[in-house]
Amino acid sequence: MARPAKIDLRAFQQELATRLSTKTAAQVESSRLGLSFGGENWLVRLADAGEVLAVPPIAAVPLTQPWFLGIANIRGNLHGVVDFAAFRGLPADASTKGPGGQARLVLFGARAGELRAGVVVTRVIGLRNLAELAPAAPRVDAPGWYGERWMDADGIAWQEIDLARLARDPAFLQVGI
Repeated sequence: MARPAKIDLRAFQQELATRLSTKTAAQVESSRLGLSFGGENWLVRLADAGEVLAVPPIAAVPLTQPWFLGIANIRGNLHGVVDFAAFRGLPADASTKGPGGQARLVLFGARAGELRAGVVVTRVIGLRNLAELAPAAPRVDAPGWYGERWMDADGIAWQEIDLARLARDPAFLQVGI
């Protein structure tokens, strides 16, 4: 069952690379990676997302927050893995707990500095162009790592996440209990 997820992911990454190679720098800057978790839609700058992969085996770490799933070995490097819905205070999604399905691990990119971590999301929706979205009023209770809020033509809200700011957020970095 894990093999089809890898084939789909490889095809997705190849399609994404092909689409990005034909775009100008301005077009790439206005593109965001659409994610879904906790029943909400989210956007991440392409420069913030280091890599998107199927959820690998995760080793649990004792005495950590419930939203910290543990660590995963990704090509010889250990990465902390966070259930992003649970970190946001939303119910943990059972589909993020293991391989298979649409759940994906989004690794932090170079803008996050030396932090080797990733967030598990329910699914990756694909690229969204900011030119096709309208600015929306920000949430009143928004943490500092929230970016702009957007609405699409169907009236669906999209919240942008600044992963570089999230990587410096004390609540996110404090995984121990």
